[in-house]
Amino acid sequence: MTSTALKQRTEQKHLAIQLDSIRVDSILNFDLYINVNNTLVLYRSTDLPFTDRTRQKLLDNNVERLYITSENKPKYQRYIEKNLPKIISDPKIDEEKKATILYETSSNLVKDVLANPTYGENIQRSKDLVATTVGFILQGQESFHNLMKITSFDYYTYTHSVNVCTFAVALAQQMGFKDEQFLHELGVGALLHDVGKSKISERILNKRSALNPIEFEIMRKHPKWGVDILTNTDEISATSYYAILQHHERGDRSGYPAGLTLEEMHIFSKIVAITDCFDAMTTERVYQKAIDTYPALRIMLSLKNHFDETALRAFVALMGPTGLTDA
Repeated sequence: MTSTALKQRTEQKHLAIQLDSIRVDSILNFDLYINVNNTLVLYRSTDLPFTDRTRQKLLDNNVERLYITSENKPKYQRYIEKNLPKIISDPKIDEEKKATILYETSSNLVKDVLANPTYGENIQRSKDLVATTVGFILQGQESFHNLMKITSFDYYTYTHSVNVCTFAVALAQQMGFKDEQFLHELGVGALLHDVGKSKISERILNKRSALNPIEFEIMRKHPKWGVDILTNTDEISATSYYAILQHHERGDRSGYPAGLTLEEMHIFSKIVAITDCFDAMTTERVYQKAIDTYPALRIMLSLKNHFDETALRAFVALMGPTGLTDA
């Protein structure tokens, strides 16, 4: 079998995972496979302990990727979420690999949330994951930049949600907010800000042309729908709802659903409005080409009274370009 054929087969029946995501001395409830001469063979059966000797043997043979069957993806996802804090704090794991594991885990979790947004356990899982994300970003600029390196630039609601959460927590830190409860509640609101889109048809979400007036009115309802969905779960704090309800508000009253001014917006909303808009502009969509980082920031700076000026300039500083703050 050629390497291309193996890749195609793997994409259909198996999922590649990183060796570093498997914790030593943990019991797995899924089988592990390895690639031997372009054939996937069973390496470790369910319920067998994954020992340090097992890991070292794989490393000695230059094996960094393992495989699981597609049907075991939910079990692996729960395993990773449970062990993610240990992975993030493990000094033996490369920082870029930690960022990759965190990002992939977050994206898969948001997929679960969007598929079943009223399931309270999914929201609790989101809160736990945001706590880990906050801890990772608080480690410093390098951690944020490592997450930036593996950010998806193709627009999907689930990757967009992870990007917006990552940017929002980092922006709040850049603005001087250090209280972890503040950052957790902001992060949860940012991660779940688009959950109302779960009520909108794929036909509208993935339409390749501009929305007609009726479709746009449906799209404008997603902030309120998100609040309704999450209120029924009763799982998130009251402040987290601001990011969900107000992330499309603009300071000149041109936003929705309420046409608020900046003075009427919560600080969470001001932050998420910036990170949501930026990510939407800089990711590839079916109907819109992505804009590079610096041109996107220039456009946002030119939109007078749309965004909180202090937060926007902090975001420009966070993203690192020079010469933009005088635009």
